[in-house]
Amino acid sequence: MTFAENALVKARALVTATGLPAVADDSGLAVDVLGGAPGIFSARWAGRHGDDAANLELLLAQLRDVRAEHRRARFVCAAALVTPDGHEVVRTGEMRGTLLTAPRGENGFGYDPVLEPDEQPAVAGADATAPRRSAAELDPAEKNAISHRGTAFRALAPEIVSALAPR
Repeated sequence: MTFAENALVKARALVTATGLPAVADDSGLAVDVLGGAPGIFSARWAGRHGDDAANLELLLAQLRDVRAEHRRARFVCAAALVTPDGHEVVRTGEMRGTLLTAPRGENGFGYDPVLEPDEQPAVAGADATAPRRSAAELDPAEKNAISHRGTAFRALAPEIVSALAPR
């Protein structure tokens, strides 16, 4: 029912299959006015898993009459580490922003073209009046620096190092 539970299910399955420590994640888009939906159903919001175009079309249709100030949303990621001895850790990250009324940008995937992150990476040579960009208009390095996945995995990294350290 949650990103954390899904990440743990995946990591536990990997540990069972391999006998080795495992890392897994689950992520998606949570829209405030939709009560956190699509949430864990983000990849199949329109009915078919991974149909990004249909998912975007449905989401934008659902928000068609919603004013900008009520279009708050966030990408959420839960990253889990599970070890063969039963140690489990989950760290989360979010990238908050506002949903646009139409897709913009060619980078990224999923809902990236419709989320304008609150945190905007600085653009060399640009001033404070530079236009704000969608997540799909950021280059991969810029997005990774502020993304929900980057935040979650940076928080989990010390736990991974500890789990892999010789005992």
